[in-house]
Order: sequence, then structure tokens, then C-alpha cells
Amino acid sequence: MTEVRKDKLTNGCYYHILNRSIAQYQIFKEADDCERFLQILDLYRYIDFVYKYSNFLNLTLPVQQLIIEKLRKDNQKMVKIIAYCIMPTHFHLILYQNENNGISKFIAKVLNSYSRSFNLRYKRKGPLWEGHFKNVLIDTDEQMLHLTRYIHLNPVSANLIKQPDKWSYSSYREYISRKEKGLCEFDDLIELTSKNYQTFVNDRINYQKELSKIKRLTIENYTN
Repeated sequence: MTEVRKDKLTNGCYYHILNRSIAQYQIFKEADDCERFLQILDLYRYIDFVYKYSNFLNLTLPVQQLIIEKLRKDNQKMVKIIAYCIMPTHFHLILYQNENNGISKFIAKVLNSYSRSFNLRYKRKGPLWEGHFKNVLIDTDEQMLHLTRYIHLNPVSANLIKQPDKWSYSSYREYISRKEKGLCEFDDLIELTSKNYQTFVNDRINYQKELSKIKRLTIENYTN
């Protein structure tokens, strides 16, 4: 069911989208979980993908491939994915809305499909997500650039890895390689070369880790 939001999202605009698990429950436990979530993102951005994810997986591989090839050829998307990062308890996306309620419809399908898949795999029942997804309008190119860096440094700030290119489940590698088309469409938005973007991100590692540490301390002091 599409989420009805008070703050209506506008076609032709970019948004930072965030959602978290209930009670910081680890919803991305294994590499397979992240891969499944990425495939769900990939499929449901297309307007003509009308399958339930579980039904799609039950199709033979040749049939799956035919469906994917047709989606790619027609290229009719309700949203464009600009950047992403999957963390153990939450995810970040930057999305561009192509059609009315596109982001809300897309996120609803993604959350519902992943919840069903996760609960089935781990023999779990009940809701997986904290609630409505959060969204922030991205107004400027500068905001876009800095936000991609913030998103790509999330695993480093959380001390999961030391360098952002070591995290397999963000779009950072797409941004610094650009050799093959991936999930994201950012070429017209990020003017830095791959090398300069890598420098731009890496120069901020220590600063963002310190900010993250201060934020955690502030929360702990407030709640204790």
C-alpha cells in the first residue's frame, strides 16, 4: 500500500531517503540480505515490474533474465537511484522522482518485499521497519555532493571498515570506478572526476568519524 504523506514529494526533485529497523534490530545480517535488498531496489524502480518479489524468484533464470532485459530496454522508471548505502540497521538512498507519488510507491514496495523475504528467511513475524521513511529535499548541487559523501562514509563513521571502498553495499565503488553502469545515475550531477571524488571523500574520513563520536556521546549523556 502506498504511503500517504503530509509532505507531498514533488516530481523532478531529488530527496534523501532514510529508514531504520524497529529498535535497532539488525535487518541486514548477511551478504545475501544486502544483495537481495539491492535486487529489490533495482527491480521496483521500474514502472512495469508488476511481480511480487517472491514470485519473481520462483521463475526460471532464463525467464527472469528476459523480464530484466525488457525492463532495461523500456527504461520506464518511477524513480532514479542516485546513491545508496545499506547499513546493518538502516539504509540511505538519494532518489529522483519521475512520476506522481513515485518515491512513496517505490519505497512501499521495497519495504514490503524485503520484510516478507526477511521474515520468511529468518522464520520471523511482525513489522521490520521503525515507521514512515524520512525524506529531505536536496536543493543545491553542493548539498547533493556533500550528501553523497556523508552517505558513502557511513560505514567508516560506524567503524565497520576503515576505507569506504571496502564496503560492498554502498554506491561508492560506482562513483570511483564509472567503468560499468551500475544501479545509480549520477553522471550529470557529480562533476568531479573519479579520482577527485575519491580524494573529496577520503579527506573527510577523520572529521566525520569525530562528528559521529560526538553525536553518540551526546545521545548517551542525554539518555543516562
